[in-house]
Amino acid sequence: MDWVEDFYSRTGRWWAEAESGVGDRDRGRVELLHRVCGPDPRRVLELGCGYGSTSAAFAEAGHRVVGVELTDRADHAKAHLERLGPERLRIVRGDFYTVDLRDRFDTVTYWNGFGIGSDADQRRLLRRIAAWLEPDGTALVDVFNPLVWASWHGETELLQANPGRGYHHELQQETVFDPVTSTAVDTWWDAAEPERRITQRLRCYSPADLRLLLEGTGLALAGVLAGGEPVDLAADHTGDAAWLRDHYEYLAVLKPATRSGEDPQGV
Repeated sequence: MDWVEDFYSRTGRWWAEAESGVGDRDRGRVELLHRVCGPDPRRVLELGCGYGSTSAAFAEAGHRVVGVELTDRADHAKAHLERLGPERLRIVRGDFYTVDLRDRFDTVTYWNGFGIGSDADQRRLLRRIAAWLEPDGTALVDVFNPLVWASWHGETELLQANPGRGYHHELQQETVFDPVTSTAVDTWWDAAEPERRITQRLRCYSPADLRLLLEGTGLALAGVLAGGEPVDLAADHTGDAAWLRDHYEYLAVLKPATRSGEDPQGV
């Protein structure tokens, strides 16, 4: 995973002006947490918190939040920290595979990032999440859907600069998909520096694959939301166009595994 810090630091600099403030995406994540867990104040741990904007949105909603971020995206959280204060929001600069957090949390979140590294890396992280959760806690984890990423194989996209909105770089993106490892290979470059390409590799999991991955981690799949709506995992989804074409990620709701090893009650 040597590429991680450089990739997210460089892309973070591209988008910092436009995306480091609290926006609709951040508030939508707060709404998801409230829908799944209820509106009562909670102790929240956000893994991969980036600029701190979603962590700040949770703090604004009355939760006490710790965000963990490896890259220099965390430098842009200063304004949120000054505004909200250390009792409501704390940002820890570090690798969440090794960071030493002594607290336990009602909710652990990981938005738009799970799948970096190998299956063994994911299991190691899931075990850490299980250890951070209170016994009745909930983890909310975005998981990449392999079917949609596979459908994007070979596609390139040009993102025009929009200085008025804070996007100062004209960027290009190329996506390919490895069907054997179920991994999306996502390459970006600034059109002004085409020789400086950076690539992220994202392991994708169907809900069935995720259930298998969770075995032995101390967590179990309690439910799934796609497009913000609960999914009946026991139903027949044959030919479901949204899952095949639209939902490039879904939200997995994870709970501490029961002693019997069965999944806890779903959302």
